[in-house]
Amino acid sequence: MLIRFGYVANALNLYDSSPSKTMTFSRYQKLPEQERQDQLERITRTNLENTIRALHYNIAHQIPLYRLSSSIVPLATHDEVDFDYISPFSKEYESIGQLVNEHGLRVSFHPNQFTLFTSDRPHVTENAVKDMEYHYRLFEAMGLHKQGYINIHIGGAYGDKKKTLARFHENLKRLPKTIKQQMTLENDDKTYTTTETLEVCEKENIPMMFDYHHYFANHTEEEDLSELMPRIFQTWEGREHPPKLHISSPKSEKEMRSHAEFIDLEFIKGFLKQLKELGQDVDVMIEAKQKDRSLLKIVEEIAGIRGVKRVSGGSVNI
Repeated sequence: MLIRFGYVANALNLYDSSPSKTMTFSRYQKLPEQERQDQLERITRTNLENTIRALHYNIAHQIPLYRLSSSIVPLATHDEVDFDYISPFSKEYESIGQLVNEHGLRVSFHPNQFTLFTSDRPHVTENAVKDMEYHYRLFEAMGLHKQGYINIHIGGAYGDKKKTLARFHENLKRLPKTIKQQMTLENDDKTYTTTETLEVCEKENIPMMFDYHHYFANHTEEEDLSELMPRIFQTWEGREHPPKLHISSPKSEKEMRSHAEFIDLEFIKGFLKQLKELGQDVDVMIEAKQKDRSLLKIVEEIAGIRGVKRVSGGSVNI
């Protein structure tokens, strides 16, 4: 059974390499009109170049998974900002797509918590659609729109989960089918449990992005992972890639929902054992604060477990 690992956006082992450099709307407004465009173009190009640097780093370290930054383009979906963030950067987008395809990498996006389809306010849904379209357009420019996934959470409960979930299904109809086909849903650490998220995924035919830390922080006594995992894997049937999961560790007992700097091997050992019993190849995104450093450390630690063999910089066989 093969487990491949990845990390989120910023390779900390690289110098000054953030792909999420940005500019506030307040700062944008204070600039002369021509300078506004120049600044947006400069920041976007820097973010794309740093994305390319991270991909080369991943290739060198045999790290097969990578979450692209959602902040590649500053103010991309702001109503009062008109900026062509595709045409001027075709070369950079093409380079990203080539690197991903030539080296068999798997990339994804994870929009922020405000991209949700549960609100009863129409403009919130409109903004969610706009944000999903933005991410999809980036994938299109990279030539990765049929293989890259855009992961979101269901959202808030608004005092009535049943009503809110019905609204989620209704609001989701606003999303173009091509984009919906590339979306995934993740269980969260506070509101929607693994079971509730899974039921939505099964109804909408959306792959589920299972998060083990969130399950640990937010589950009911009735939820049995050994029963849920096969159903979660089933939502990925017919897809190009194996099921994808998220792991992180609690920062402390008091801050159970916060992510720690690194992954605690003891915290995930039971989960690894369960994956082994299921025998399903999986891809795992590490959401620890130390990003690539955490990945390299935990892969080495997992490789030290009896019966585990490290097969590359970012992959193990169990």
